[in-house]
Amino acid sequence: PGLSRLDQGPSAFATWRRFTVPTGEIALRILVVEDEPDLLQALVRSLAEEGYAADRATDGADGLFKATAWDYDAIVLDLMLPNLDGWEFLRRLRLVKKTPVLILTARDSVADRIRGLDSGADDYLVKPFALGELTARLRALIRRSVGQATPTIEIGDIVIDTARKIVTRDGEPVILTGREYALVELLAHHQGSLVTRSVIYDSLFGEDDDTLSNVVEVHVSNIRKKLGKDFVITRRGMGYQIDG
Repeated sequence: PGLSRLDQGPSAFATWRRFTVPTGEIALRILVVEDEPDLLQALVRSLAEEGYAADRATDGADGLFKATAWDYDAIVLDLMLPNLDGWEFLRRLRLVKKTPVLILTARDSVADRIRGLDSGADDYLVKPFALGELTARLRALIRRSVGQATPTIEIGDIVIDTARKIVTRDGEPVILTGREYALVELLAHHQGSLVTRSVIYDSLFGEDDDTLSNVVEVHVSNIRKKLGKDFVITRRGMGYQIDG
């Protein structure tokens, strides 16, 4: 009940998403499923400040539709949701997806925590909470999901600290904008592999963002000025990559 959209197939989903990302590519995209408007807005804003693109859902049915139709890096899930509660959302999601899930809820009993983790959640955070702790937990979930044990990525003389969201070159800090940093981190996670333009767009921009056709080229140009002209390699007509 309430999930009829799941039966509409890929064509229906194509009208919601602007791009299709090839299976297996990493996109720094988070889904937030939360029915409290002010908290939802604060979460999306905080994630954007951390360099993530965030999609939102205000009920469990819509959230499950998006979660099963798209490959997210992580999902922030409230338990007390309309149409489909978080418990059932998680049960149905785990039938088809292994996306990391962080439960964010006011339910603070030990029994609920155990139930959440045993039901397939990867982490459990109780409201009220600190936004800094939430984003730190999400970073840890994403690192584990891509097999990155530590929060730093070293590429030649450039070090990317994914915990503090800073980049250094020869030990000196490099000032990047939020979008520039997000692009650098995305390419670094794919070090040695092509990252397509569609993946980049869907990683850097949320579903509510308006983007210009050349915005990625502008970011790449700025990154090269700051980190070296050969740091990002253009694969004409396909995308970009960073070699080690």
